[in-house]
This record gives sequence, C-alpha cells and structure tokens, in this order.
Amino acid sequence: MCRHHPACPSAYASDRAAARVVATHPGQGWSLLCNGVVLFEDTGLLLPDGTVVAPSRTPVAA
Repeated sequence: MCRHHPACPSAYASDRAAARVVATHPGQGWSLLCNGVVLFEDTGLLLPDGTVVAPSRTPVAA
C-alpha cells in the first residue's frame, strides 16, 4: 500500500504506527495510515485483517 521511499513499516511490523497518515478524522478519533492500519487516538490499532491491538497504557506513578 505504501509508495514512499523508503517504504513505511508494514502493518505487521512492531513499528507499524510510524507509517505516514493518509487520512485523519480527529472528530471521530482515528487516522488511516498508509500501511492500512487504523490508529485510534487512545493508541489502539485496527490492522488490515481485522485484528485489534489494544491501546498501550503507560503506568501512572503514584
């Protein structure tokens, strides 16, 4: 899907969220990346095959 040089990470690479944004919908809270991943503002991901990746939560220090 990506036509950039160098190519963006694939949807299944560990750094997949580093791909370029091709469409953004801030009012709905999501962006489409050029590798086909939908990135949600809570850091959750939807991969092209329908797999859901839960949001990454950073522990808060007490």
